[in-house]
Amino acid sequence: MTEASVRRRALLPLWAAVLLAGLAALLMDLAFPEAAIWILAFPAAALLLLALIGRRAGGALLVGLVYGVVFFALLVSWTSRYLGPLPWAALSVVEGVLTAVGLIPVTLAYGWLPRAWPGVAGRLLTLPAVVAALWVGRELFLGWWPYGGFPWARLGMSQAESPLAALSSWIGVSGLSFLMVFLVAMVIEIIRMGLWRRPITLLAPAALVLILFFTPLFPTTPSGSMRIAAVQGNGPTGYFDEREPFAVIQAQTEATEPLYGEDVDLLVWPEGGLDTDPFANSVIARRMTLVSNRIDAPLLANAATGRGNLYYNTSMLWLQDGTAPQKHDKRHPVPFGEYVPDRAFFNALVPDLIGLIQREYTPGTNPPIVEVGDVRVGLAICFDVIYDDVITEGLNGGAEVLVFQTNNADFRGTDENLQQLAFARMRAIETGRSVVNISTVGTSQVILPDGRTVTSLDADEAGAMLEDVELRSGLTAGIVLGPWLQQVLLWGGLGALGLGWWRARRR
Repeated sequence: MTEASVRRRALLPLWAAVLLAGLAALLMDLAFPEAAIWILAFPAAALLLLALIGRRAGGALLVGLVYGVVFFALLVSWTSRYLGPLPWAALSVVEGVLTAVGLIPVTLAYGWLPRAWPGVAGRLLTLPAVVAALWVGRELFLGWWPYGGFPWARLGMSQAESPLAALSSWIGVSGLSFLMVFLVAMVIEIIRMGLWRRPITLLAPAALVLILFFTPLFPTTPSGSMRIAAVQGNGPTGYFDEREPFAVIQAQTEATEPLYGEDVDLLVWPEGGLDTDPFANSVIARRMTLVSNRIDAPLLANAATGRGNLYYNTSMLWLQDGTAPQKHDKRHPVPFGEYVPDRAFFNALVPDLIGLIQREYTPGTNPPIVEVGDVRVGLAICFDVIYDDVITEGLNGGAEVLVFQTNNADFRGTDENLQQLAFARMRAIETGRSVVNISTVGTSQVILPDGRTVTSLDADEAGAMLEDVELRSGLTAGIVLGPWLQQVLLWGGLGALGLGWWRARRR
């Protein structure tokens, strides 16, 4: 048998690989909320890798496309809640195509690296490490491009409810993705090479399993507490909700009233908790000042604001004197939700849908942090919770607690809020910080630095949470090393793939 025939021999016929990819997509979706069966992420990754082994680029593209389109169609089905199937299908296909392209290097690694490093160490360590690094590189690619990317489906984010989540405090979410795929790829090679009959070869995966499941949280330092109240008004905050004038702030005010007379350091309202720009509407401004004085604490609120000809999604710290000297503008407005990139092009394709988005939000440049007394509070507005740069900047700015404001009203009754809440829990664990995640319509929670929930508000119910939230100082290794590790995995994986190609040709 020639070397070329060995290289081209796939483990499965193409039709079986395509079916396996579809099954992998289904299992991977079940690893994320609502089902949140986190252990299924491992067999899902294994099935996808098995479907890719030995394929040529064309076959790998088809396998990756089936996996990507089916997975994203299931994961983000909530995008069709109000706007119908077209945006859902478009997002699923775009992310599916990018996933398919990103998986081709994984297939090439399975073709080149076993010939470049044919020994046991090469098959059990080098090949799984490169495959896992290329997997992370694909996740980073999808989280960066196009239009700022969509890092919603990173493998590590599926582990919010698992013991593995603690590892993110050491190596970040991308590092966790790497170790998970590394373990899966190593086990596949042990089975392919028949090494499972030699118990000594099982020491490496056994040691990795121990690391995955029993690594403690990276320690951060308690630095006091802050009494934070967070209010879920359950008002008409959806894009298509019918509302009377000032109905949103009225709902928020009524849900806040039970807190009057309580000892509060900071009152938090969710994204979209105001009907309009308080800097342009004196009625809204007076109501905010009234609430802030009755609660005897600053109010962290959010609204669409205008400055000149530009619009921003803005969180502002409203003080008892009616001023708001500290603001943070959303760093990553949602394309086709909060602005339309290349509007003329897409308007020519789907004018009815594009016409619904009249306001163009501008990305913010101010730090994601506000100071309340001597405490720095890190912020992330809605989908900004999935972008590492926003979280890292807040932590580097000295944030001792994290507040995530969101508006999930356009996705009522779907998995979107539960997925976003799981990401918030992962951020608490990764950063070693308490998290206050407050939604307009729920589910809202106060989460401890170890990921445990201490207070919760159910979806579609108005209510308020009041907790002495623990403050923490010090940076976890996941925050310090995470960005560097991402670059090492991205470029190291591509570099190792290129080196493997060169060595394979020489051999």
